[in-house]
Amino acid sequence: MAVVLLDTTVLIDVLRGRPAVGRLSDLHRRGDAPVVCAINVEEVVRGLRPPEVAAAERFLRGLPVVPLARGEGARAGAWRRDHAARGITLSQSDCLVAAAAARAGGRLATGNPRHFPMPELTVEHWPVGG
Repeated sequence: MAVVLLDTTVLIDVLRGRPAVGRLSDLHRRGDAPVVCAINVEEVVRGLRPPEVAAAERFLRGLPVVPLARGEGARAGAWRRDHAARGITLSQSDCLVAAAAARAGGRLATGNPRHFPMPELTVEHWPVGG
């Protein structure tokens, strides 16, 4: 069994019944475990439409949360610093999500793979929308 951190783009896609629903089902069939981190939860909740709140809360409660601690903060900060030195700006939230994915095993499913150029990660592009 492998762990896959679902980025916010994927979570929103699932909640809205879009293509990621099928990919999430495939993940379960393979025996892989989807997880999230607190950053993903915050981003999803912030963008919810009123009719989506109850379903989103049920869905998110069913996903284990990878904790963010000092090590993940340091890793996220180092990625931002190192990429900035090369002229690449990464967001704080994306770096923290990436650090949580690294802690969980290194796999991240996202609709925005370019936001996660960290070589330590295996980034799975789950195109979203539709």
